[in-house]
Amino acid sequence: MKREGLRAIAPKRFKPQTTDSKHDLRVSPNLLQSGVNQPTGKGEVIVGDITYLALRGGGFCYLACFQDKYTRRIVAWQLSNRMTAQLVTDALGQALRRKLIRRGAIIHTDRGSQYAAVEYRRLLHINGFRQSMSRKGNCYDNAQAESFFSRFKAELVENGVFESFEDAKSEVFSYIEGYYNRIRLHSGIGYRSPLEFERYLENKIRSRESFVC
Repeated sequence: MKREGLRAIAPKRFKPQTTDSKHDLRVSPNLLQSGVNQPTGKGEVIVGDITYLALRGGGFCYLACFQDKYTRRIVAWQLSNRMTAQLVTDALGQALRRKLIRRGAIIHTDRGSQYAAVEYRRLLHINGFRQSMSRKGNCYDNAQAESFFSRFKAELVENGVFESFEDAKSEVFSYIEGYYNRIRLHSGIGYRSPLEFERYLENKIRSRESFVC
C-alpha cells in the first residue's frame, strides 16, 4: 500500500457531545459576563458542567460537577450512564443536602438542554438561585468548569478507560473527595487546597468577630 501510495480508511474515534444547545428551550442570560457578579465569599457563585468518561468495551458514562467559583471546591458531583436532566438535578440536590450553596447564589453553566430542562429550573427557583448561561459557542464563559475537567482527565484518566461504571464511580470519588478538595493546591487561593482555603476563610471571620467584641 505504501509503494502504491494507498492509505487505509479508518473510522474516527467516537467522541460523545456533552453539550446539546440546539434546543427550543429558553436560554438564561450570562450573569457573569464582563466580570460582573464575581464572588466575594463561598457559596455565592457555582459553576457546572458535564463530561464523558470512556469505559472498556466502547461505552461511556457521564460526570456532572458543580464547583464553587470562589473556593474551587467541588460541592457536588454525580455519575450516570445517561446524560439527562436527572443527572444535573441529582448533582445539584447533593450540594443542597450538603448546604454548600447560599440562597440567591448564581448557578452558571453552558446552554445544554439538561440545564434548560423544566425540572432543573424548578429546583433553582424553589431554592432561590439565579440561573446564568454561557454565550452561544463560547467555552471561555465557563472556563473554570472546563479547566477542572481538563485537570481531572490529565491527572486521573490520562487517556485511559475505566473497567466499569462502578470502577469509574470509585475512582471519581477518590479523586474529588479524597484528593482534589482536600489535598490539591491552587495558586489562585494562596497555594491551598479548597477545604484548607475554606478553613482559612472561617478563621478570618472568627478573628474579625473576636476583634469587634
